[in-house]
Amino acid sequence: MYVTVMMDDHLNLLAAVIARGVENSASTAAARRLLRHFGSVQGLACATKEEIRATGKISEKQASVLYLTLELGREACSAPLRAGERLSSSRELYHRYRARFFSARREYFFSLQLNSKNQLIREVLVSVGSLNVSVVHPREVFSFAVRDGTSAIVLMHNHPSGDPAPSREDRECTKRLVHSGKILGIRVLDHIIMGHDYYYSFADAGRLDDFDP
Repeated sequence: MYVTVMMDDHLNLLAAVIARGVENSASTAAARRLLRHFGSVQGLACATKEEIRATGKISEKQASVLYLTLELGREACSAPLRAGERLSSSRELYHRYRARFFSARREYFFSLQLNSKNQLIREVLVSVGSLNVSVVHPREVFSFAVRDGTSAIVLMHNHPSGDPAPSREDRECTKRLVHSGKILGIRVLDHIIMGHDYYYSFADAGRLDDFDP
């Protein structure tokens, strides 16, 4: 019942946006086509403007309005840490960063550099991968950290599939970076994998201790 009501709400909202304020039969039909094709609003948020236009059979202007509305929603839901803010938990990071990755079609690997009080020094985009693979080298992760006098880092990347379960490559990458950090005297506090509906934290799962040399 809840899912049906939620889908009806999404249908009505999409129809209103397409019609630029007041939904009508044409905009409702277009919204229904979009939801049927993409499966959900979340799926629609990953679409390009041209995909929205062609699938919904709507005008270029209507597609632009809908695309920009979805983009505005992502920005409104994204509240990344600012310099000087203190890291509290993996759950907080997930909720603050998830919108940034929601429509990403590639893997983005970030490092959050922290001082001795776990306050953010800076956020570094380490690498941008293909659909499923992000190649990360310790040199790329720790070069800025060493220069900035970083005490600890939190690693964070997304899975475009939406499934945050760590792959073998994720585990090997985390192990390599934890070992490199120990040599440099920079702690790896966590490696968080962002999914669409949830996340995976190596620290919360107790897996970082598995990587002790």
